[in-house]
Amino acid sequence: MTKLSASAALADFRASGSPWLALPFFAGGAADAVAARVDERIAAGAEVLPAPQNIFAALALTPLPEVKVVILGQDPYPTPGDANGLAFSYVGARRLPASLKVILAEVEPDKATRGDLTPWARQGVLLLNSALTVEAGQAGAHLRYGWAALADEAVAAVSARATPAAFLLWGAQARARAALVDRDRHGVFESGHPSPLNRARDFPGSAPFGRANAWLAERGLAPIEWRLP
Repeated sequence: MTKLSASAALADFRASGSPWLALPFFAGGAADAVAARVDERIAAGAEVLPAPQNIFAALALTPLPEVKVVILGQDPYPTPGDANGLAFSYVGARRLPASLKVILAEVEPDKATRGDLTPWARQGVLLLNSALTVEAGQAGAHLRYGWAALADEAVAAVSARATPAAFLLWGAQARARAALVDRDRHGVFESGHPSPLNRARDFPGSAPFGRANAWLAERGLAPIEWRLP
């Protein structure tokens, strides 16, 4: 079992000097309150995921000035060893999660074998979950802990920049944040959730990656290499 201190992870992230630290979530004490609540669960014996060094991975790997694309998820995979702090990213040893397989099919149909999305994050794709922590075996356990304010503020901060970015919003939760985006400056590409449980099946064939790259190219920005190594 991985022993985690959310407060220690927060302290380490603060020490990094990340531009994201200017968000009210970090500057106003909300981050400390969320970390304390997570640590209460740890003290009670809960196994919290991901590993401490990965809690703020999405923000650490993709600084605010470098964001070109925003993709929002819900919370980390609840199986130990599967999540690395990036939305939808999978580093487990079993077959790819169903939703991720559907996502990657839009990049290279029937060729997806790896699910670590770190290469996307390093190119400027902010892969941010609504909740940065979860408990083993309990998906959604921390969705109401206060993490959502961070996702709201991050979206608003990207929207407030002069540099354009593409927002890929999948499913009701992500699409609800479209209201935070200045559509005159940024691209918003919405669709249903990639989960196979989505009966509308309105994600397959939506070509989010090609559309985002075309939009970026029209504005003189380098496209993302979506194919994973």
